[in-house]
Amino acid sequence: MHKDITSENNCTASGSNAGSSAAQNMATAERSSLARFAWLSISAAVVTIALKTVAYLLTGSVGLLSDAIESLVNLVGAIMALAMLTVAARPPDEDHHYGHNKAEYFSSGVEGTLILIAALSIALAATERLIYPKPLEQIGLGLGISVAASFVNLFTALILLKTAKNYNSITLKANAHHLLTDVWTSAGVLVGVTAVAFTGWERLDPVVAIIVACNIVWSGIRIVRESVLGLMDTALPVDELSIIEKVLQRHCQTGVQYHALRTRRSGSHRFVSVHVIVPGDWTVDRGHKLMELIEHDIRDALPNVMVLTHLESTNDPASWDEQGKNTGSD
Repeated sequence: MHKDITSENNCTASGSNAGSSAAQNMATAERSSLARFAWLSISAAVVTIALKTVAYLLTGSVGLLSDAIESLVNLVGAIMALAMLTVAARPPDEDHHYGHNKAEYFSSGVEGTLILIAALSIALAATERLIYPKPLEQIGLGLGISVAASFVNLFTALILLKTAKNYNSITLKANAHHLLTDVWTSAGVLVGVTAVAFTGWERLDPVVAIIVACNIVWSGIRIVRESVLGLMDTALPVDELSIIEKVLQRHCQTGVQYHALRTRRSGSHRFVSVHVIVPGDWTVDRGHKLMELIEHDIRDALPNVMVLTHLESTNDPASWDEQGKNTGSD
């Protein structure tokens, strides 16, 4: 008879399940504070939109116009990030036993799509200017304002990247990469506008804008791909799987084996399920203690992880049959 050590029955929940729930609730509380970083991104977007719009109006550069368009997309992405981070911070409830962390993948997916739209908008505006070139004005002042806007984006992006790494937030990571893309866009535009000022070749401005648009497409594709993989319950990366396997190997005593190791990630949370096979003459108490120890060690090795173990007996041939078994992690 198979027994899921971590699941609840009609009487009580196991101690290991309570430990997982407590850890998940603590992680949820920590992540509720991430909304302030989304507000930082929104503020930075508003400031850079204003600065870049002024720079465009002063110079008439289509490159600077494309830069302003991308900052507008940044604002929409930051607002989306705020909404999804707020949803993701909600604790588990009756309808969402594993929490709301996957909401972050929707935000990053939208962010990546917006990057692609921004690239298309830049390319269209640049193509028109390439066909109908126009002389630039007040280049020095316009470039100075654009540089100031770039430093705002760079400072914000570095803060978001650090926070995203600390909290494993794909939303903040996508938002940070979007801002860094904006910085690179601005750098390319500045080079183009400066070159126009020195050479007088007006078509160089839209040419640089088109090159920048092509470059940022890759950033958008990468973010969208990562979002899709998250929604598809992709397994944890190889380095994290290796950590889990090392923990399990430490507990492989005489007669103890494991199989059916399955993993996935939902936002910042990791989910691990595994079948542990023990000698049939073990008592339930002995098996239960081993399960709790395994789960504890995995939670110590990886942050924000919920572990579901399944105790089985070597005396039962069905213990080795992985087909059609519900591991509890899906």
